[in-house]
Amino acid sequence: MTIAPFLILGKRKKWLEIRKDLSPRAASLLTLASFLTPLALWCIISYTPFLWHPDVKLDIGSSGATVYTAGDQVGKDYYPQLRQEAREANDQLLSASQAGEPVTASSRANIKTLRALGPISVRNGLLHEGQLTSDADIFQLWRQAAEEPAVFRRIPLSEENQEIARQNWTILSDASETYDKATFPKEKLLGLIPQGKPANPVYLPAPHEVLLTGWEQWTRPAEDGKPTMGARLGQSIGIVFGGFLVAALIAVPLGVIAGSFDGISKLFEPFADFFRYMPAPAFATLLVAVLGAHHAPKVALVLIGTFPHLFLMICKTTRLLDRSLLEAAQTLGATRKRLLAKVVVPGILPQLYNDLRIALGWAWTWLVIAELIGVKSGLTEIIDTQGVRRNFDQVYPVIILIGLIGFSTDQLLAWLRPRFFPWVPNARKPSIFTRLLRRAS
Repeated sequence: MTIAPFLILGKRKKWLEIRKDLSPRAASLLTLASFLTPLALWCIISYTPFLWHPDVKLDIGSSGATVYTAGDQVGKDYYPQLRQEAREANDQLLSASQAGEPVTASSRANIKTLRALGPISVRNGLLHEGQLTSDADIFQLWRQAAEEPAVFRRIPLSEENQEIARQNWTILSDASETYDKATFPKEKLLGLIPQGKPANPVYLPAPHEVLLTGWEQWTRPAEDGKPTMGARLGQSIGIVFGGFLVAALIAVPLGVIAGSFDGISKLFEPFADFFRYMPAPAFATLLVAVLGAHHAPKVALVLIGTFPHLFLMICKTTRLLDRSLLEAAQTLGATRKRLLAKVVVPGILPQLYNDLRIALGWAWTWLVIAELIGVKSGLTEIIDTQGVRRNFDQVYPVIILIGLIGFSTDQLLAWLRPRFFPWVPNARKPSIFTRLLRRAS
């Protein structure tokens, strides 16, 4: 018993040794933990009732001075006041009825009260979404709420709302046992008391809500001329890779030449070093004016945001080539053209490959800004429009999707590197995906 803590401490010390690789098992465990830890924290915050839940998500809304519908979220401090307002409105109706002066209401107002029972009935599996506008179906639910409240199993009605259902059903059934627009009562019905459960703030939906909404977004067919999620993803990938490829086609040859010849370096690098501090979004209006409002300015913005950094990196990579290789080739009579083609380019290829990997990651970070200029498009259109409407359960899946695509692309390139350059030291070091697959098997 006394030895175990020291063994654990010893293992932890191995994790902290300077410039020493971990064992494959420890590396896999820590890699897995880096992904599972934030997910676990998100789940703990979302699903532990006594932790931080500053809002209440309504299962039954309110039709008082401020209208809230089922699914809306209100602050936990305001929730009691909302319920009290509904109670006071009901007390006034009951007082008038007991005084023999019942308050009348239009059929439209009473039907609105009737339909307030619809959303919670859907959540309990008593109705489907298409029946929410069927007043005849909802009418019968009031009978069940009054006589068989146990049918509301998943989300039960509070005792207070069960009593309201009984009183309303008395009024409804006195007029007719079935829904009849002609005999629908004119006496104003009691409103249901808002009820709900503690919830994360609207900007932090629970993991299962994000997962379900993401699946719904991905499987939703095209409607109203809007593209599907797959089509949006294709647009976004086209913008990222379009801008990146153009940047690479210019930066690679220019960077190799500038890194090899000091005169070319002094001509191009100072301005590139200056230009990289200019925020790329500042050129958005100019790009739209020159290239139009659709696809071209978005690709150009990714190009502007990526090119200066990639060019300067390639210049530095070229200068880091071992000078002795150049001297040896010159001793053998190599010309400048052959030095570039046979020594410089092959010598820097492994590091140049890494530079391009890094630049591709930068290109992904420019995606959201690029798709907002001109006509909004791609995945960013969902992030922008749904974020403004505070539908964050639709925003998170898109953000996660962008991260997954970018990360997966980077890991694929890391996996391919040792196959392209097997002679490089540590080229055979497995990627994250390879380590996790080995650990799982």
